[in-house]
Amino acid sequence: MWRGRAGTLPAAIGALCRALPPVSRPAPETFRLAKFDRPEASLQIWRLLYSLLKQIHDGGWTEPDTIGGSCVEDDERNMSEHAGSSGTQIRFVKSVLRYHGYGRPEFYQLPSDGSQGSRELLLAFSWLLNRISLLERLLTVNRVKIGDEASVCTCEDNLSNSWKDRTEIALEPCLKREVDVRYLQWLTGRLRFQWRSLHVDHQEQCKLLHKIHSYTSGCHMDQTIGHFSVTETDLIRQPDSYKQLLQSLESETSRLEAFLEWKRLEPVYWHWMETVLDTLDEDANTFKSEDVCKEKNTLPNANLCCHSASNIIGEIDKLTKDLVTLHDGLHELVNCKKSAWYEKQVTMGDITLMRISESDRERMLRESLQRPGPYAALLCRAMIPEYLIVSWRGNVSYFGGPNKAALPRNLMQRLSNYLQESFIEMSQEDYCSIPGHIDRILL
Repeated sequence: MWRGRAGTLPAAIGALCRALPPVSRPAPETFRLAKFDRPEASLQIWRLLYSLLKQIHDGGWTEPDTIGGSCVEDDERNMSEHAGSSGTQIRFVKSVLRYHGYGRPEFYQLPSDGSQGSRELLLAFSWLLNRISLLERLLTVNRVKIGDEASVCTCEDNLSNSWKDRTEIALEPCLKREVDVRYLQWLTGRLRFQWRSLHVDHQEQCKLLHKIHSYTSGCHMDQTIGHFSVTETDLIRQPDSYKQLLQSLESETSRLEAFLEWKRLEPVYWHWMETVLDTLDEDANTFKSEDVCKEKNTLPNANLCCHSASNIIGEIDKLTKDLVTLHDGLHELVNCKKSAWYEKQVTMGDITLMRISESDRERMLRESLQRPGPYAALLCRAMIPEYLIVSWRGNVSYFGGPNKAALPRNLMQRLSNYLQESFIEMSQEDYCSIPGHIDRILL
């Protein structure tokens, strides 16, 4: 094949398999069988795709409900016994791939019994690797959570009114179609009740987390954290459970090491996938020549829409040029919009800021559950005099806007200094949430 890299191909595929979760890990031999479209590899790759996509869309692995059973030797018996469930799982895989934008019609024409199409499944799996960063998302979903995580509810107070308005709007077309409105109202009430129950459970979880963090404050060796997490507190109460946690961490470490090895050898795998495409193109040409010999007249659109590696590279180059042109045009448009915005923006003059003690800042950090957005809002409320907050409401916002002034520069600078002292690093999501939390106190 390609002499310089032939020896590293088994290592690349082996690293790819080891980077996958253990419950979904296929044998490296499966990839070689799939290249030559062997039917014995079809069921294994269907199971692989189903389990991986199930983990991503369900937020983690729950149970080993794989396609066609668990024993390769009993494939035929399992497929006859579980024809309904396996068909549902295969439809699930197809629907998820369609959702992500996979467009090969040959994949969606594969039979629902999972008996053939291993090469098409290999192409779909490789497409997921590249398009949605499959390995990275699996590592994120299945990571061992040692610290505590809690989302911040940003729902509006007039939730019930908005629900009522949306329900009335949604029921108007239903009346014309003579749908039972009482059933729809019952569904709406049930959904609202479940949402409130979920909200209450979330508030209770935050309260319990706050209690644990308060009781263990100052006990952690890392002063930037300052308290124990739920997992660490449970280890103190039940020291014997550390073995299970240690096994999980060792398993995750081995997957991360395999992932690093995979990133180093990834070009070898994609070079091998080019040979898979070439094999697919050769088989398509063979089938086409056989049809010509038999029927003497082929339809003009009878090819299998399979492209060689060179054609695909040419299409990618063309799309890349189009994207670069579009990017430059959008960048120029954004710059024009920004310049027009800055010309209209009005910034307030500096104000006298209230002092905040270090103990008060620590208290605010605990009340905000270590989240930058709520913490920034508490800091602003403490630094700005109350009479200014009253006069700013409706007239001032974080960035400013039509008929609104932006926050004073000295306030922005002091707020930035406090955030840098309290948080070593912030995610993009947390950083973007700061203006919204500050604007709420100015509404």
